[in-house]
Amino acid sequence: MRPETKLIIIEMNAELVRFLREAFKDPRLVVIDGSAADVRRILQEHGFDGADYIISGIPLGSMPVAVREHIVRETKQALAPGGAFIVYQFTSRVLPELQRVFEVVKRGREWLNVLPAHLFFCANDSLSSRP
Repeated sequence: MRPETKLIIIEMNAELVRFLREAFKDPRLVVIDGSAADVRRILQEHGFDGADYIISGIPLGSMPVAVREHIVRETKQALAPGGAFIVYQFTSRVLPELQRVFEVVKRGREWLNVLPAHLFFCANDSLSSRP
């Protein structure tokens, strides 16, 4: 990460939160004991109007529909202009929800992962200019 970069991790597992805080003393890292459903509030509390990138591996496809919808919509609102939501899942069940919420959704696969993972690149505008 560049010196001015801030990485905010939101995690619900208290033991993992404690481990991450103890293992990584980098001042650019902020580990939050919380829920992805609160992503906008968490970003605002840390002085950000939006995130350039939000990366998620939470099992959206196995969540109750209302919870999944809330998280996806909050994530869309949490993105800065030009930002992207990058999601890796082990099922494509979340694809219709992503397509309803985001203007742009591109798909990929990571075959070398065990289990192979579905990758979704979501944005509110064109992804063509992103790396």
